[in-house]
Amino acid sequence: MRTIIIGGVAAGMSAATRLRRLDEDREIVVFERGHHVSFANCGLPYYVGGVIEDRSSLLLQTPASLASRFALQVHVRHEVVAIDTAAKTVKVRDLETGDERIEPFDDLVLGMGATTGHPIPGEGMPVITLRSVEDVDAITAVLAEAASPRAVVAGGGFIGIEAVENLVARGARVTLVQRGHQVLSPLDPEMVSPVHRALSDGGVDLRTGVTVSGIGARVATLSDGTEVPADLVVDARGVRPDVHIARAAGIALGPTGGIAVDDRHRTNVPDVWAVGDAVEKTDHLDGTATLVTMAGLANRHGRAVADDIAGAATVAATPALGTTIVGVLGLTVGLVGWSERRLVAAGRPHRIVHTHPFSHATYYPGAEQMAMKLLIDPDTDLILGAQLVGRSGVDKRLDVLAVAMTAGLTASALTQLELAYAPQYGSAKDAINMAGYVAENLATGADRTIQWHEVDAARAAGAVVVDVRTTGEHEAGSIPGSILIPLDELRERHGELPDAPLIVQCKVGQRGHTASRILQQLGHDVRNLDGGWLTWTDGAETAGRS
Repeated sequence: MRTIIIGGVAAGMSAATRLRRLDEDREIVVFERGHHVSFANCGLPYYVGGVIEDRSSLLLQTPASLASRFALQVHVRHEVVAIDTAAKTVKVRDLETGDERIEPFDDLVLGMGATTGHPIPGEGMPVITLRSVEDVDAITAVLAEAASPRAVVAGGGFIGIEAVENLVARGARVTLVQRGHQVLSPLDPEMVSPVHRALSDGGVDLRTGVTVSGIGARVATLSDGTEVPADLVVDARGVRPDVHIARAAGIALGPTGGIAVDDRHRTNVPDVWAVGDAVEKTDHLDGTATLVTMAGLANRHGRAVADDIAGAATVAATPALGTTIVGVLGLTVGLVGWSERRLVAAGRPHRIVHTHPFSHATYYPGAEQMAMKLLIDPDTDLILGAQLVGRSGVDKRLDVLAVAMTAGLTASALTQLELAYAPQYGSAKDAINMAGYVAENLATGADRTIQWHEVDAARAAGAVVVDVRTTGEHEAGSIPGSILIPLDELRERHGELPDAPLIVQCKVGQRGHTASRILQQLGHDVRNLDGGWLTWTDGAETAGRS
C-alpha cells in the first residue's frame, strides 16, 4: 500500500509518523513545497525576538532523519499541483528544477494548511509573512542591517501580536495597523483594553480603523492617507484555507470555504482524508462548521487519520473549542469557546460573569490581578465561553475552563473543583471557584447583575448608580452621577437612596454583591454592576475608540 501526504508540517507529519508506527510495510511519501518539514512554526516569532537563540532548535526533523527513523520518503521543495481522484494519482512539481511527474497513491492525505491573502501593492521594501523559517531569516536579516529598525505590522490578530512583541524585543520601533477598532477581534471590548494599554506602554504605535494600502521606499501608506516610515512590513493580515487543488479535484468544500470532512476526517472522495488548517472543524457549542487554525488540533487530527487509514480503533473527532493563548508584552490573553459578541450575533441567550481575581494568595508576594469573563447558558448553566487577561495565572485557569467545557461541567459546578493550593500558586478559593460562586449566585437568583454596556440605558430609564467604595476610591474616578455611600455605612444610610431602581458598584463586584444582598433585603430594587468599576472603565475605554 502507498500513502501520499501533501504537506509536511504539523498535521501531515503527525499522520506520517503515526502511520509508520502502525504499519511497517506501507510506503509513505510526503511532499512539502517549503524548504523544511516538521519545523516549530509556533516558535518562529520567538526566534525573531531572540527568545529562541538557536535557529536549529526550530528544525525538529529533516528528510534524512525522518528517513532514518521512520522510513519516510520526504521530498521538500516539491509541490503537488493537481490531484486525479479517479486515476488515484497526483502531479508533483519539483520547485528547484521545474520538472513534473505523476505519482500514484492508494491513500491520500491533504495537509496543505492555509495561505495568505492578496499581497500589499507597491515596492521599495520587504513585505514578509511570518509562516516559515525563510520568513524569519528574511526578517532577522532586515533587523540586523538597520541601525534603528522600524517595522509596520499589518494585522492585529494572534500572529500580528506575536510579531509585535518580538519585534519590540529586538529593539524595533513598531507601528501596528489594524483594520478594526481593536486588536484580537475575538476578544470582547472590555477585555481588550488591558491589551491596548500594554501595547501603548511598550512603545507600540497602534493605528486602528485603517489598513496598509501600499508600500514605497522605506514607507508604508495607510488607507487614511498617512505615511509611516519603515524598513519592513510584516504581513499578518490573516490566512484562509489552501484548497485550490482540492477544489479542482472535485473534493467538496464546506460553508466556511474549508475542506468538508466527516468525524473521521474523510472527504467526499474515497481514500482521501484531509486535516489541518485547510479543513473545517465542528464547533463545540452548536455543531456547525468552523475554521480553527491551531497546532494542537492539527497534530491530533493527523494522528487520527493515520489510525483510520491503518484500520486501528478510532473515535469520532471531538468538536473544537478554539482554545487560544497569546502573550502581549508581559500580558497573557486566553480565550475558549464563544465571545459575547458572537453569542449576540447568533441570537443565543447568555448570562455573563466578570471577576478580577488574583493569580495567587494576595498575602504572598507577587500576586497579579487578572480579568476573567465567563459566558453561560442561562437555561442549562453550561459554560459557553471564557476570556482571561492578566500577567500571571491565566494559562492554568484557561486550561481548567477548557476541560470543564469539554466535560460538560456547569458554571456552578466550578465551585466544587478541588484545585491545587499553596499561597504561591493559588488561593484557598481559587479564581475558578470564585467565578463559580458568582455564577451560582446568578443561577439561584441570589444576585442580579447588570453589564457595563447596559448602564447608560438603565440610567436613562431612571436607574441610579450607588458607589459603595471608599471616599478615596470614588474621588479617584467614578461613574458620572453616582451616589457615594461606602459599604460599611449602607445599612444606616440606605434611607437616603431614592425610590428608584438601583445599580450598586464597587471596584470588581465583590463588595457590590454584599451591598446588593443588603439592599435587596431592605426592600430595594437593586442590581450589581458585574465586574465593577474595573470592567466598566475598560469597556468604556475600548468603546471610545470605535
